[in-house]
Order: sequence, then C-alpha cells, then structure tokens
Amino acid sequence: MPPPRSRIPAPPRIVRVLAVALAIAGASLIGIPSAVAGNGGAPPPASGIGLAPPPPPTSGPAANALRALRQTLGAELARAGGQSSVLVVDMTTNTTLYAAAPDTPRLPASVQKLYTTSTALATFGPTARLETSVLGLGALTAGGSWRGLLFLRGGGDPTFGDAGFDRAAYGTGATVQELAANLKAAGIRSVAGAIVGDETFLDALRGTPATSFAPSTEIEGELSGLSYDAGFTTSAETALQPRPALAATQAFVAALRAAGVSVPPQTPVFTGSTPRSARLLASVASPPIATLIQLTNAPSDNYFAETLLKDIGASYGAGGTTAAGVGVVAATIAQVFRLRPSFNDGSGLSRFDHTTAAQVVSLLEQQAGDAPFVASLAVAGVSGTMQHEMLGTPAVDNCRGKTGTLSDVASLVGYCTARNGDQLAFAFLENGLQNTDLGHATEDAMGAALAEYDPETGAG
Repeated sequence: MPPPRSRIPAPPRIVRVLAVALAIAGASLIGIPSAVAGNGGAPPPASGIGLAPPPPPTSGPAANALRALRQTLGAELARAGGQSSVLVVDMTTNTTLYAAAPDTPRLPASVQKLYTTSTALATFGPTARLETSVLGLGALTAGGSWRGLLFLRGGGDPTFGDAGFDRAAYGTGATVQELAANLKAAGIRSVAGAIVGDETFLDALRGTPATSFAPSTEIEGELSGLSYDAGFTTSAETALQPRPALAATQAFVAALRAAGVSVPPQTPVFTGSTPRSARLLASVASPPIATLIQLTNAPSDNYFAETLLKDIGASYGAGGTTAAGVGVVAATIAQVFRLRPSFNDGSGLSRFDHTTAAQVVSLLEQQAGDAPFVASLAVAGVSGTMQHEMLGTPAVDNCRGKTGTLSDVASLVGYCTARNGDQLAFAFLENGLQNTDLGHATEDAMGAALAEYDPETGAG
C-alpha cells in the first residue's frame, strides 16, 4: 500500500450540481482564443517549451510588470518550501512569463484527471453517452408477461442510480426509475423469470493502484461496470455496497414494482453475464461525455475519473481495466498532444503518476479552444474545488483550473485572464511539502498575481 495521504475534501455532491451549471454558463467568459487547436487539430506552438520565445521587455511598464510578477511568484514558491515546478505562459503573446524547473517530473495529484478527461473527449467525443441496458432471453406474451431471463447490463455509467440521489449529487444522470419506465413502455407488464445483473463491461476490482485495488471511500465510490448510487449504501456516502452489481439489480427490481410491473417476491435475483443471443428491450443513457468530465474535473471526483478510465479501456483498449485504460490514455496523450507523462491511474491518487509543468501547460494550450474541456474546470471563488479560493482578488470568476492534493503535494493548473486581457496558461506543481494548506495558499497568491498582471500599466 502507498503511504497514507490526505486531500482537500470533495465538496458535498449537492454542491457539484451548481458547479456544473456555472461551468456550462461561464465557459466562454474567460475569452480563451478559439483559434488555438483543440483535440482534433495539430498542436500549436507551445510557448517556452522547446521554442525560443520573444525576448522579454527590458524597460517600461511591461518590464516593470514582469519583474513584479516574477518576484511575487518566486517569493511564494520559497514560502511553500519543498520541491516545486512552475510554468506560466502568455498565450496571447507567445511569451514565457515565469519558469522554475518546468521539465522536472512531479507528482500531479488530481491534475492527472486532465489527461484522463482529455482522452475521454478525444476518444468518445463530447456528445457520446454510456448506456445501461435491459436485455432479454425469452418471449413476451400477448398479455405483456415476459417469460424468461432479464439481464440488467451495466455500461460503466458512473451516474446510474436513484433519481433522488442523482438529482442531489449531480443535477443530472441516468436513473433506475427511467429505465424501469422504459421497459414498461416496451410492453412488459409482468416478469416470470430470473433477473440478472451484469457488471462485466468492467472488471471486478473495486479500487485503484493507490488502494491495492481494494474498495476505499478515498475513491469516492465503488468501481463496477454496474454501479448504483456510486456504490454507496446511503446518500450519506459513508459505507460501500459489498456487492454493487447485485445492489443495482435489486434496486432495479424495486423500481419495476414501483412502476407497476409485476415481479413476484420469489423472483431469483443474482449476478452473471449476458449471453450474446439476448435481445435489447430497453435502455437509459448517461449525460454526454462533456457533462461527465465536468462532474469529474470541477469537484475533482476520483470515482468518476477512475470509472471513465476503465470505460476508455473497455471501449478503445484491451478491456475494462485500469491498466487497459492507462494504456489508451498514454497512447492518446502521446499521439494527439505529443506529450509523454507517466500514468498509473486516472485520478492522481497514485504516487506513480508523474508529469512536468511544461507538459501540463502544453496540454492547456492545446485544449484552450475546446469548450467542453474549458467548461469542465473549477472557477476561482465560484465553483468546484476552487469555490473558496482567491476570494477578494481579481482572480474570482476569472481564473479557472484544476487543483490537486496528496499528503505532501499541492497543485494548481489552469487559465487566468490578465488585467490587460492577455490569456495566461499556468501550472504550479508543489511536491515534498510539510504543509499542503500553506502550499495551496501560496498557489492562490500566485493565481491572484496572474490576474493582477498588467504589462500595459506596469502592475504585476
């Protein structure tokens, strides 16, 4: 097992609903240039990364602003201690504003989620959805009785669950009530046969490399191809289901009865795999991938990130495993974005994930014109894990990004608009910290300094 670690507690799931709504509404407000290539295009030049940037100003307001900014960033890094990497690039002028060990690999913590979600966008596309389906092996009588087996087949949708849970947790999602209603609409009024839950779209390992693949509430859910209410026993999210697929199937039976479909009390309910000969009877779709990555990045949800990683492996790799997903993410990030960080999981809980500040900023530059990606990020003073950060500064409702925390790691990466309107991309990766709260405070101060930066007036 890796050494114990801590992180900033995730916002209550009900807060995440507001975070997603605000992200959708405000994605276009930061003015990220749409001319920058997104997933589908060739990467644009990465300022300060392998290219000679324009020479920095040596006099006048611009030089004064740059000097003040660099002094502030350097002082905050010294205050944090540990080993840090920083890169700040002005995307508008193609200028490196500040760099400190930008090519040194660091633990990213939850910044790792940006690679996972960028891969989800590049592979599935922003409009794709994950389906939970009911298939049958049998026949429907003229009176509406299904005689034979029903299979509840999971498709790796992290939102599948009770309508009340989904409404409070996400403000959206695929609900068991909708699936039951869809099956009834297909003409089934009663069931005479067993109901089988199928979670084989993904493997049966409930955890990640950081938990030795064992279940853990640190993952913020329980990994399964057929999970229900994120695998928790109650909305309090304090205990995990011992058998998540069986719990989902039992909830489906209850939903059928509530919808007016007769399911006898003695009906066998168990788990297994769906035969190829079974035919589709009904299904319910997840929100689009664009929404799923918002529910991943803004609140920094480990469960969503790790489920999406396995979904990527199941759909585009060797199978629904963490290792297969990691393989696809590594290949996609290398092929599409020409970057080669080290991957071990999808969420950043693992201490075998490594990336550089230069790699993160390059990803941000290449994704700056991708509206779903930008909308998925938390907003300073407004939403997600940045809701209470940089308050009382020009960074509020301006800077947006991704935070990350382990026991000795504090990370903050993203975009800020400078006072003169220039668009900045930045990565602060602090490792080896004695105090991560102090680390995040220094990163907040650095983010606020970026929002204050004004080369036209000399403010920095």
